[in-house]
Amino acid sequence: MVKTLTYPLLSAYNIPGSDNEEPVVCIFDFPPDPVLLEKFQPENTVPTGLEIGWDKLYLGIPRLRAGVPATLAWMPRSLPPGVSPVLQAYPDWSWHSAGRGDINCTGLISVYRVRADQCNRLWVLDAGVTTSIDDFRRVCPPKILIFDMATDRLVRSVYFPRELLRPSSLLTNIVLDHSRAGSNRHSTTCDNIFAYISDTVAPGLIVYDGGRDNAWRVTHASMYPDPDLGEYDIGGERFTLMDGVVGLAHSPAQGLLYYQPLATDRLFSVSTAVLASGPPAEGSDLPVNLVGRKSSQGLGIAVDPRDDTIIFSPLTETAIAAWNPVTNAHRVLAQDPEKLQFCAEVRWAERDNGAVWALSTRFHRYFRRAVSKNEINVRILRVVEGPSFVSLQPHVLRRSTWQNNSTTY
Repeated sequence: MVKTLTYPLLSAYNIPGSDNEEPVVCIFDFPPDPVLLEKFQPENTVPTGLEIGWDKLYLGIPRLRAGVPATLAWMPRSLPPGVSPVLQAYPDWSWHSAGRGDINCTGLISVYRVRADQCNRLWVLDAGVTTSIDDFRRVCPPKILIFDMATDRLVRSVYFPRELLRPSSLLTNIVLDHSRAGSNRHSTTCDNIFAYISDTVAPGLIVYDGGRDNAWRVTHASMYPDPDLGEYDIGGERFTLMDGVVGLAHSPAQGLLYYQPLATDRLFSVSTAVLASGPPAEGSDLPVNLVGRKSSQGLGIAVDPRDDTIIFSPLTETAIAAWNPVTNAHRVLAQDPEKLQFCAEVRWAERDNGAVWALSTRFHRYFRRAVSKNEINVRILRVVEGPSFVSLQPHVLRRSTWQNNSTTY
């Protein structure tokens, strides 16, 4: 059987199973700042991003609504399963003045996701937007801040040209591509890397060439939400959210970027060679392929680079599943109607011998303002393999059978 090791995080404002009726607000290791404490609203604090470091777990906690004290935090990996950790602001509280209402555009405003590169640096994608669910206030330009994970010091900042952004741009996800660095990956510079970034509300992808410090934008109809699939059903709870492209995963061996909008049951791919070749010619079509269709919508996806298996989490099935597009093999890695509600992240962890991790958030309840203080609402899970995985019904992810040249959708 397949087990999961669970870290209950932001676990209900009361400790489950205890007689404590008072709110538990010691979720963050707060500095002695009464303003920060006064503004903290735990019911609005929900992480969307997870990265696994050698000794730390990193969490992106965007300012979807007011009251988020730190938009990037970490916890030690050494905690035993079942422990609800106290979150530490990353790299320290001086970067999170927006939590007390002081906007400083050199600091961190709203972080959806972070990724570690092969030079042990943490790429932090900052959307620059606060209260994005309620009134979408752009307070700073979006940016990438790159920190040395050994020293927690900023080593590089990346700002995007204004012409790549739209009034409603919301940069939510980032994938790093080391494969295009070739044999120079470990040589003179760590910046010989490509990053692919999702713009969810003004659907498109931003391609960043770190070696040349250049960026461009690509778009395709497949990156937009499907109006027929904007309603979601998780355990009988329904909500509607018309989000475009947000799920991203990279296959170095196949040379593909996989992507999916939230509001779709389809998974698409595009060649990274095409993305990295520079801005598309005017009037040209991006060569997109339909990879397959899932049993329901989903957000987090990942690729196991050892065999190019795609790992994903269909929302309605509250499961983590795997599908190999080469062999068409299907597996269920974990399924739990309670613990796997709305997996915002599914990660194949290079720094954990290829283990699968997930961030389960019950985002649907946060979105509807229906969070219960008597339940665990956010979990970090690590999938532990038993003797065998459960076979998966083929309808959970179906291979695309119709290919027309290189573009199907």
